[in-house]
Amino acid sequence: KPRAVGTATVLISGSHRKELSQGFRKTTNNRMELLAVIVGLEQLKNPGSEVAIYTDSKYVADAINLKWVFGWEKKRFKDKKNPDLWMRFLKIYRTHQVSIHWIKGHANIPENERCDRLAVMASQQRNLPVDEYYENNVGQVNSTFETP
Repeated sequence: KPRAVGTATVLISGSHRKELSQGFRKTTNNRMELLAVIVGLEQLKNPGSEVAIYTDSKYVADAINLKWVFGWEKKRFKDKKNPDLWMRFLKIYRTHQVSIHWIKGHANIPENERCDRLAVMASQQRNLPVDEYYENNVGQVNSTFETP
């Protein structure tokens, strides 16, 4: 259901930690779950990095681990939602060694709880930016998505 939603990423490498969050005035939870993964991967400085991603999003975890997204890509995302973000994901995903781990949400996993808090706070900010792709294509399922 479209509404003001936030996204958040907590990056941890050894003793280094970085937290990123952003809200949007009208978008969906699935878009924000996927964007959190993308933003985290885009922060990595070294190509070929080994990365473990933990997400409570079945949408994201299953699309990757069950290889659905690769089939969607072959069909140019015909009749699939969020092609803009999936293309952005695949571009950065292919530059690293990524494993995706699904974790139960709201299960007292500290970093997951922190992401939830950051995302909620981000969604409550004033003058939230527009999720351009979503707002320009709301209600439309993609017939085919032209890859850049």
